[in-house]
Amino acid sequence: MEGTIFLRILAGAGALVVAFFALKALAEEWKKPALEDQVTKIMMVLLTLGCAIVLGVAFGLWGQGG
Repeated sequence: MEGTIFLRILAGAGALVVAFFALKALAEEWKKPALEDQVTKIMMVLLTLGCAIVLGVAFGLWGQGG
């Protein structure tokens, strides 16, 4: 059971780090109008959404929890 808690903490911490850098990159790309920059913005938003899902699972809000 302790291994599971450790893995949840590790996943949550990793998700926070990735979400931070994804949001930072999104803020830097926000004012750029080129098409490839629009694709980058979409990817950063989806990456941040994925991190939110990982945090929800790590905290037991979604998934099997417990």
